[in-house]
Amino acid sequence: MTDPVRLSARTLGDSGPRVVFVHGLFGQGRNWTTIARQLAEDGHRVTLLDLPNHGHSPWTEQVDYLDMAGLVAAELTALGEPVTLVGHSMGGKVAMHVALRSPELLRALVVVDIAPVEYPETGGRSDDPDEEASPFAAFIAAMKAIDLDALATREEADAALRPAVPSTMVRSFLLQSLVRDGVGAGGGWRWRLNLDTLGRDLARLRGFPEPPAGAHYDGPVLWIAGANSHYVLDPDRPRMAELFPLVRLVRVKNAGHWVHSEQPEVFVETVRRFLQQVET
Repeated sequence: MTDPVRLSARTLGDSGPRVVFVHGLFGQGRNWTTIARQLAEDGHRVTLLDLPNHGHSPWTEQVDYLDMAGLVAAELTALGEPVTLVGHSMGGKVAMHVALRSPELLRALVVVDIAPVEYPETGGRSDDPDEEASPFAAFIAAMKAIDLDALATREEADAALRPAVPSTMVRSFLLQSLVRDGVGAGGGWRWRLNLDTLGRDLARLRGFPEPPAGAHYDGPVLWIAGANSHYVLDPDRPRMAELFPLVRLVRVKNAGHWVHSEQPEVFVETVRRFLQQVET
């Protein structure tokens, strides 16, 4: 019998209410470390999960929201008490499905810059005619194009990604998943990302599987969006309110899709205030 898949997890803090973070596409739990430390200092136990095909978690044969939600739900069950679940982008969609299918596992939900909708492959999320197409396929192609056997330094990888990934912040984010095993001539580079499977199933990740008939999550929900992002638009609000009746939307100025990296102080303070409300 095959052993069940367990996600890689790391917890900061020894006591207090539990908060669990789920990263987005190409990310890993460690992306949340700075924020997690601040919340742990506030008296929380903060768990950082690596989703399948990312970080230190196992690779799977397909990338599917319901599969990922089931694996996250299993980890939350093992914690033994309700948590505040925070998810960004792809992780936000996973978190929403956990809330809709296993609401007893959550005290509250934080959804970061994503909506329960299907996203188009090319633009179309704003009135801006110059809006760029979704860059994720180009990111995967650029990462796969790097000859890891010939790669000498991380700086070379950064330079190779620059044409497809002009943002220094995003390149640094992607390169966190490029690791070297060993040192010297015998040390080889590899991606902790399952790029082949992620690339093949990218269209599936743009969608949002239909929740069970009549499903809704009645707990408190904080919806954080970057004011400059096209991932959360006004037409998305009715569907969000239908699934999450107690949702409250906060738009963060001078931030795009990676709102927690672009405006970390505002993001942390917003989450702190929400936690104070739901934990009293």
